[in-house]
Amino acid sequence: MNPPIVKTLVWPDEAATAAFASQLAAALTRANLNACIALHGELGAGKTTFVRHLLQALGVEGRVKSPTYAVVEPYTLRAGEVWHFDFYRFNDPREWEDAGFRDIFASAGLKLCEWPQNAAGVMPTPDLELTIDVDTSEQRHVTIHARTPCGQELLA
Repeated sequence: MNPPIVKTLVWPDEAATAAFASQLAAALTRANLNACIALHGELGAGKTTFVRHLLQALGVEGRVKSPTYAVVEPYTLRAGEVWHFDFYRFNDPREWEDAGFRDIFASAGLKLCEWPQNAAGVMPTPDLELTIDVDTSEQRHVTIHARTPCGQELLA
């Protein structure tokens, strides 16, 4: 297996977050929304804000809410199915299996996963992993790892 491709970005403000989300949405649309993206970062780092911008760029209208309590929010778009997961409240990775997520991850569509480390060992390898860190000036420093050939295409 090839080593992952790594890219680093700085999002100085929310407009930069939205701009990257729009670029990624265009690449995802070309890939028929068939990808898994894992999002890492502390509380308040901007994971859900990024997902909101991405979903809006993909055509989701209306409110995009965090699935913190529901664990998953599904969206049906013209381009395909999208699932936004938040595993923050998982205490045991087996909860992923018990919830029936294996079937969703085996199907076509885009899976956006916040707090993927809480489903470690059961969740498949993501195509892209984004780690968002906030500095003292509130800029977001983003490290992106492309973990699969699909992820490498999306990152290119």
